[in-house]
Amino acid sequence: MSPVFDCRDEAQLLAGMRQARQAIGRGELVVLPTDTVYGVAADAFSARAVQGLLDAKGRGRQSPPPVLVAGVATLRALVAEVPEAVERLVEAFWPGGLTIVLPSQPSLSWDLGDTHGTVAVRMPANHLALELLEETGPLAVSSANLTGRTAAITASDAQSMLGDSVAVYLDGGPSATGVASTIIDATSLVIGEMPLVRVLRDGAIDRAALRGVLGDLLEPDPRREAEPDAEPEPAGGRAGGEDTA
Repeated sequence: MSPVFDCRDEAQLLAGMRQARQAIGRGELVVLPTDTVYGVAADAFSARAVQGLLDAKGRGRQSPPPVLVAGVATLRALVAEVPEAVERLVEAFWPGGLTIVLPSQPSLSWDLGDTHGTVAVRMPANHLALELLEETGPLAVSSANLTGRTAAITASDAQSMLGDSVAVYLDGGPSATGVASTIIDATSLVIGEMPLVRVLRDGAIDRAALRGVLGDLLEPDPRREAEPDAEPEPAGGRAGGEDTA
């Protein structure tokens, strides 16, 4: 049975982080806490490890995992360009629950799945996740659950679904929010003729907060256009919330 380390205990924390680093280096999977939900992580530059992550979740290559990073410098290394509007988003919401899709750096040698030349990047606001990222580099991370099941908010939730497909479980206690990150597509700011940021999934950062930073660069809320008198949905209430941390 794969080991579970209670990272609230200093002795277990040191042992767990060491084994997690080693597992990532061997191309194995690690479950870790984030500021949203628990994630299952793999070396983003190991195609075998990323495929192992997709297999463990029961996902296909058409659903590539996002990449978690330890800071903005790593974002710049992974994407083709960081537009000024994305700079403002990063300053306002990172570290935190905002995943940003941009064209990936074409010189990178990696295989996250069928990304169509893009990458989804996030910097989590969790000290354990950030410490591991500082030591391993970028990690492909998806929510620690089987596809179609509710996202794990504890390490035991993740273990009950993923079992021994994961080499090491880092237990940081219940997730702070249990709400998955908001995902936005900012690719048109780099390559589009009509620059507009689209919300792919509502989550931890609401549209009002995004509009406060982006103004008219944020797409109109299609829910309000469809149902002008309806109450807004709660964050995380849209489809896709179970598969991305």
